Amino acid sequence: MATETFMVGVVVERRVAVSPWIEHAWLPVAVLPGVPDLPPWSSLGHEGTTERFYAGAVAMELHRTDTATYRDNLASGTPRMWIACRPAEDAPLAIRFVTPDPAEGEAYTEAGDDIVEAVPMPSEIAALLAAFIAAHHVERPFLKRQRDRAGPAGPHRRPALEDDE
Repeated sequence: MATETFMVGVVVERRVAVSPWIEHAWLPVAVLPGVPDLPPWSSLGHEGTTERFYAGAVAMELHRTDTATYRDNLASGTPRMWIACRPAEDAPLAIRFVTPDPAEGEAYTEAGDDIVEAVPMPSEIAALLAAFIAAHHVERPFLKRQRDRAGPAGPHRRPALEDDE
């Protein structure tokens, strides 16, 4: 299976929460097209009660079997990247994955403690993704399955009893 891996950086935001149970809320806000020369959890600045951090680098895997969804994402007009993270013991958040695949991003929103956000795709990553699609995409025709037609004595009908006449 053809895959390519690219290292990307993740930016998260810490916001003051309006809640009696927590002090801060964390939210992934951006993907960087590469890995900056910063240690993880470096502060990138703040505005008011919101502070941004470089959370660290993560490997983004592209799979040739997913090129159709990548292509649809790029064609949407506003391509997105999905970031999934969760609370960690040794850091504010642990980044689980970054993907340009909408189906994979949606799958992680189903259940659990993961924080999943769709963020704008940087143009450099869009260019890498377009090159990957051009190299690996194979158009597969949609084949609609046909149901077998059941006859008058099909599996859903029971045979007539002699007393029914």
